[in-house]
Amino acid sequence: YAGKTGYLHDIGKSKIPDSILKKPGKLTDEEYAEIKNHSLYGHDIINQSLDDRACALVALQHHERIQGGGYPYGITGDQMHPLSKIVAVADVYSAMISSRVYQKQRDLLNVLKELYKLSFSELDPEYTHCFIRQMLPNFIGKIVTLTDGATGKIVMTNPSDYFRPLIQLGEQFIDLSVNPELKIEKVLI
Repeated sequence: YAGKTGYLHDIGKSKIPDSILKKPGKLTDEEYAEIKNHSLYGHDIINQSLDDRACALVALQHHERIQGGGYPYGITGDQMHPLSKIVAVADVYSAMISSRVYQKQRDLLNVLKELYKLSFSELDPEYTHCFIRQMLPNFIGKIVTLTDGATGKIVMTNPSDYFRPLIQLGEQFIDLSVNPELKIEKVLI
């Protein structure tokens, strides 16, 4: 069911003109206001065609934020449907990894770090941390460069410090959780 709500959450964008959706430059205030209406449009479309209250709420609430800074109504996390909180995490992640005219595609590890930061202010921490934990195994075997210039391979993730895994450098192993001076600079492959 969460997949269905995630699939339909942006259906309201079908009512936004392509001239706004695909605009290569910065949106005007009026255009941005119209983009924000997609959550209202989606809510109406789902209510009229599926009569699915939870799915319609997700379309309506997926841009709301836990401390009340979202849209369309500025509600807080305690007023949001649980599926809206889950889809909000996925929606932000998707926007961050997408290559768009106005933004370059970003490194996955840095995207997860940004999501982690947002879990303390905008996104539900429980769902965001669950998402990050599920993504971390994808890094095992990846080649990375460290802040000291060394290149190594991630061999194990750290469940208590998401972004400080065990790195193999040749025959040597570096546990980033006990080497605070070192960080992953970039994921190469």
